[in-house]
Amino acid sequence: MLQEAKEVCPTSTRRLLNEGATLIDVRDTADVAECAFDVPGVINIPLSELEQRWSEVPRDHPVVFACDSGVRSLKATYFLQYQGYTNVCNMSGGILKWSAKGFPITGVCTTISKTNTGCCSTSQTTKKSSCCSHTVPTASCC
Repeated sequence: MLQEAKEVCPTSTRRLLNEGATLIDVRDTADVAECAFDVPGVINIPLSELEQRWSEVPRDHPVVFACDSGVRSLKATYFLQYQGYTNVCNMSGGILKWSAKGFPITGVCTTISKTNTGCCSTSQTTKKSSCCSHTVPTASCC
């Protein structure tokens, strides 16, 4: 039985990337051409190709999967867990939440929701100590 997939918010994802995690964008190449994560080392493996390309996903360090909103990347996270990966997690909210936070992108994400709420929303007025990081142990990605 698989464990429940671990999820992180965009803020925690940035921290993980600074600590050496790899970001894998599972959106189609056409989506990435319109709007992409502007972070060093991001890898694009569309979900439709993951079954053939999963061996390209690093095992030696944390991996964060992302897509538009977190649905496809959650599927990717579970698929890799099924393949025996233990250091993988899903970025909830995807590039839409990432972009809404003002984090770096290339292109234009035209479908950003203005109604984001919760600890990672841009409308947050008080800093919460968890900011979704309660799902991420300090020593590893997920």
